[in-house]
Amino acid sequence: MTPSTQPAAQPPAEGASQSHIDRAIRHVSILIVDDEPGMRNYLTRTLEPRCKKVMAAANAEEASTLLDAHHFDLVLLDNVMPGQSGLDWLAEQRRVGLFAEAILMTAYADLETAIHAMRVGASDFVLKPFRSNQILNAVNRCMVQKYLRRENFLLKYELQADSLAARGRLIGTSPGIESVRKTLERVAPMPTPVLFTGASGTGKEICARTLHAMSDRANAPFVPINCASISPDRLSRDLFGDPTQPGSDGLLVHASGGTIFLDEVAELPLPMQGELLRVLEDGSLRPHGSEREMPLNLRFVFATNADLDRAMEEGRFRRDLYHRINVVNIQMPPLRERVGDIPELAELFMGKFSRQLGVEPLVLTDQVLLNMARYDWQGNVRELKNLIERSLILGEFPPEFAGSADGGDNEPVESLHAVERRHILSVLEACGGNRAEAARRLGVSRKTIDRKCSMWNV
Repeated sequence: MTPSTQPAAQPPAEGASQSHIDRAIRHVSILIVDDEPGMRNYLTRTLEPRCKKVMAAANAEEASTLLDAHHFDLVLLDNVMPGQSGLDWLAEQRRVGLFAEAILMTAYADLETAIHAMRVGASDFVLKPFRSNQILNAVNRCMVQKYLRRENFLLKYELQADSLAARGRLIGTSPGIESVRKTLERVAPMPTPVLFTGASGTGKEICARTLHAMSDRANAPFVPINCASISPDRLSRDLFGDPTQPGSDGLLVHASGGTIFLDEVAELPLPMQGELLRVLEDGSLRPHGSEREMPLNLRFVFATNADLDRAMEEGRFRRDLYHRINVVNIQMPPLRERVGDIPELAELFMGKFSRQLGVEPLVLTDQVLLNMARYDWQGNVRELKNLIERSLILGEFPPEFAGSADGGDNEPVESLHAVERRHILSVLEACGGNRAEAARRLGVSRKTIDRKCSMWNV
């Protein structure tokens, strides 16, 4: 940690313009702690036009009171003050819960002060007297370092979780997917929790990523967490921080401003369900060992392929948590109910895997696509993706997809639209002509069924 002693003639930040600094700190809330009224006024005038919130305290006692009532991203702290020194106050506040970055302001910088500041958690210090560009530079540098630490933490977590494979976009124009897409458009601008349900492989995480990309949080982190693939102890540390390491923040803190996606939420252990419920209801988190709550700016999205009604009856899932997360429920349709999307999905996977494997793509003939449309797809989109990859490796489709459906050579090839028509009409027939019930089973709107029936003169 080195003091900020740049001459006033230098630019506001190394290689950065003043507008660049303003963009970096515009959402930052700052607490100024200094016993000199002139210094407090000077810093307030300098920072207030550029930051979200600036408050000032004349001593350690006033600063503690403000911290109890408000959340700050950064504290500008004078060291030499009557009563209690800035560094002693900082050390005390770290113990009871200070979640902000800290910059020490001092006229007496020496090696001992620098070491002490580093030990109690100061990020930087500036030498008095200083000019406005020096303090702005220090604030900008401090916040940029904080954002880089967060990005590194989240990237390391995502690479370890191997969730990069779930990246993609919501593909298809079938009635079921169009209904999902319309719901996403309506709910995206809101902070409302969303619960994605449906069988494994139907694309719940991709749909959650699409929701995040459509929201005003698109430039903030999207953090996927698979509750079924992580041990309970590690899951608790990942979410809430490590209680054995003071200042060890979890994903709930690092994902600030973004979206948390809890996949397989039915597998969340009961004690953590209680902790999660408190976070959802209060919008804040009390880190281990802290006496203060930390406000959280997060959107929560959930997914499961489990029967949550049964899990609640068996006591494996809290009923109050279920009602808290099930504000908007989006049911993902299985692939067999969206056969019209198979050509687009197959083409997408064929192009992706042929490039990755360095082989020529296989031809998706009408007969191959027809056989795909007739297949049951118990594994849904994930099974289709695996089929394409396996076929490229072997150089051919399996016989049940390459040849005609019954092994003959003279069967006429029908269009996928005809397959879709037959499927919708069969569901409608099974419902005794009840279009509302058929729409529910298909995962589409009643208007979609009415439109299709009108088009087919049914």
